[in-house]
Amino acid sequence: MTTDRRNMSSAEIKEEVLAKIAQFSEENRPYAETLHKLIMQADPTLHPRLYYGMPGYAKTKDSAVLCYFREEEDYMTFGLSENVKLTPDPAAPDKLMPCAWFFTELDDATEKSIVKIVRNIAS
Repeated sequence: MTTDRRNMSSAEIKEEVLAKIAQFSEENRPYAETLHKLIMQADPTLHPRLYYGMPGYAKTKDSAVLCYFREEEDYMTFGLSENVKLTPDPAAPDKLMPCAWFFTELDDATEKSIVKIVRNIAS
């Protein structure tokens, strides 16, 4: 029997995300667990849920996902969805707007950048 996702509680949806994180490879699972903690610490009001099978985070359990992460074979991806309102940096020499980043490890500087990005998009 399939559960109607609209009737799932936030706690049930969060459990799906934690179960997905538990399925990450042994190498990437610690990064996924840390990313989940960083995102939730950056904005504890965000609601984790699956986004195309990846851990994603939204303002409500039913609203559009703002950010997500996934594992690749040799790296992890942290990204922003198309629902984040991005604007080009006026001081930049181009009109590109960063929306996804790859990493192979999480150091202090990377963690601080992720927290800053999450706080900026969630505000």
